[in-house]
Order: sequence, then structure tokens, then C-alpha cells
Amino acid sequence: MNTPAPPGHPGQHPEAAPRRPRERSDAKVGAARIAQRFADLKAEQRAGLITFITAGDPDIDTSREILKALPAAGADLIELGMPFTDPMADGPAIQKANLRALKSGATVAKTLALVRSFRETDTTTPLLLMGYYNPIYAYGVHHFLSDAVAAGVDGLIAVDIPPEEDDELCLPALRNGMSFVRLATPTTDDRRLPRVLEHTSGFVYYVSMAGITGVGKIDPADVAAHVARIRKQTPLPIAVGFGIRTADQAAAIARVADACVVGSALVDRIAEATAAGGGSATVVNAARELTSTLAEGVRRVVKAATDKGAP
Repeated sequence: MNTPAPPGHPGQHPEAAPRRPRERSDAKVGAARIAQRFADLKAEQRAGLITFITAGDPDIDTSREILKALPAAGADLIELGMPFTDPMADGPAIQKANLRALKSGATVAKTLALVRSFRETDTTTPLLLMGYYNPIYAYGVHHFLSDAVAAGVDGLIAVDIPPEEDDELCLPALRNGMSFVRLATPTTDDRRLPRVLEHTSGFVYYVSMAGITGVGKIDPADVAAHVARIRKQTPLPIAVGFGIRTADQAAAIARVADACVVGSALVDRIAEATAAGGGSATVVNAARELTSTLAEGVRRVVKAATDKGAP
């Protein structure tokens, strides 16, 4: 997945069908889907649950069935990870998921095919692709954005492109009607934060702790302080991720944020069910059960109608 672009064709990957880059007339549908979901959550006076899985983990077919099962289990938004050999922000759980997915034959094109399949039966659940710039560059940025919008992708999270490089992917994504979600961290101070927020759309992803995914223990009081600080500088909803593994932890974050993001715990559950020798149905059910448990934790928290955050 980190194959460099062929010589003479910068940013053009062989799996990208040759076509002229184009702006799509229906491009704003994706961003609108995210905005609508957060508006619905605010009307329901609750936070949302955002679930993360890796495309192609443990294999393409099982990954497709997990993806389709998540909304009914309680996922309000979905992040679909694009497999990559060097996921610098991810801990051991998601690193291993990336390797399993790549071994199963996952590619950018197959990831987009999973999204197209998902959209055949679900046109309301927001879905974002999360990953790293190298596979997108190798595929070809304009072709990637065109194909992603056509597949039904609503937004992107590219963790290794700083705001100073917004011309590379962020601004083209926005022009194609997609949301571009940026991460703020405990080390993003008040001087840096405005730059991070400048072109952020959809929601802000606050990383609850310094370091990689799936390690460390979340501190709800510390998260609340940082979320309050970020709210002073943006009207966007704020989602919090890293370190959330249980329903109680999800409920604690739901009290202070507009959504909680769970990735490593879900990826671990998929890995455990796969290692135990369960077939596809068993693995899908394991993911469904954990998602349902986490959703119960989020939904037990009733937010005041005056709570700030979601539009």
C-alpha cells in the first residue's frame, strides 16, 4: 500500500482507472451527511459513537459484513481505516490489523469497493476514510477524491499531513464536498490550535492522550478541560478518541464531548474472534456485540438541550 507512484506519472497509481480529474455536482452530499448526523444527535440530546475498523481485516468479505453490521449495532458514524505498512500514529492492535488486511489483499481500490457495497444498503450513516497520505498519493489525489466521492465517502482523516500542507489534500477534498477532519492533541496549545482548525470541517478529533492508539488510560477530567478549551475556538462538534475501551469510559466521554471514537478495542475484539477460529459470522457477531455495549454506554448520558458543540 505504500508503493511509490510510477516514474513519469506523479501521484498516479496503476490501480486508479485513467480518467480526467473532475469536480462532482453531488460532491456536497458527503459533508452534509456528517452535519446532519451531528444535528440529529443534538436533537436527541446525546453524544454519538464513532467506530473504527480497518478495511480488509481479517479479510475483505468479513470486513464488508462487519461494516454493514455497525450502524444497526449502534455506530452513529464510521471510520474505515485504509491499510498501510507504516501507520505511525497507531499502536500494536491497529498495526497488526493493517498487516492482516494487507495480507488479505486489501488495497485502496478494494477499500473504496467496500464503501460502495456499504452504500447499497445504507445512505444515511456518515463514513470517513482514515489513514495516511502515501497510499492516496500513490493512487493519485484527484482520482482518489473523485472515486471516493463516487463510492460514498463523506470525509477524510489523514493524520500525517500538517495544516501547512493543506494544498496537498485538505483543500482539494473540501472542493469535492468532503469533510476534512483534523486531530488536536494535548500538546496542541492555544497558539497552534487556530492553524489546526482553519480548514477543519465535519468535526474536530481530539486525541485524549499523547502517544499512539490503544495504549494508556484516559483521564475524563483532563479531557473535559481540553474539550472546553477547544470549544472556545470552534463551533464544530468535538469527538474524542484514544483510550476508550468500555461502556463506562464511553459514557464518561459522552458527558463532555459530542462523540467518542473507539478503534483499538473493536479491532482487538475482531482479532480475538479470528484467532479463536471463529468463522466470519462469529467475528461479525463479536464486533456487533462490543459496538452495542459501547453504544449503550454513550446513550445512557442525556445531554442538556443547551449543550454546545454539534450544530
